Amino acid sequence: MNRNNTSIVDLKGKNVFLRALEPEDLDLVFRIENNQAFWEVSANSTPYSRYLIRQYLENAHRDIYEVKQLRLVICNTSGQAIGLVDLFDFDPKNRRAAVGIVIEEESSRNKGYGKEALELLASYSFTHLALHQIYAHVGADNTASRKLFESLGYKQAGRKKDWNFVNGSFKDELLYQLINHVY
Repeated sequence: MNRNNTSIVDLKGKNVFLRALEPEDLDLVFRIENNQAFWEVSANSTPYSRYLIRQYLENAHRDIYEVKQLRLVICNTSGQAIGLVDLFDFDPKNRRAAVGIVIEEESSRNKGYGKEALELLASYSFTHLALHQIYAHVGADNTASRKLFESLGYKQAGRKKDWNFVNGSFKDELLYQLINHVY
């Protein structure tokens, strides 16, 4: 059992809820991890096999304190999986973790689902994991993600020049932080 187990009520919003990965999520994770359009934001550069993703899903129940990451499925109110939200590079000593999010289908974007999922994840992170901060790495040219994180109170804390090599050129990456000032 997960030491940071929480009820689903804690991860339920008005328009989305977050849930643990299930074996049935194989196709969703396979599509997202192998969609080259997402590789720039995920740092992937090679496809993943169904076998590797199946192994990953078989171990997805492991505790965040052990594996230093937590991936949750974003579902709309009808229960349809529409994306993934992650905590990774979990550092309990320094009470911080990185966050990543992807909404798979274009038709589900710009509807507030990602914003609500990130709000739920931040609340969970600060309340149940006692994190002091969560942070995101965002491509400087990714206007939609920059606006999303800024709308949630994340502050730009730095710029990494020529950080990612994408399609033959270097791109800057921005660091955004959300610091919990309530202890």
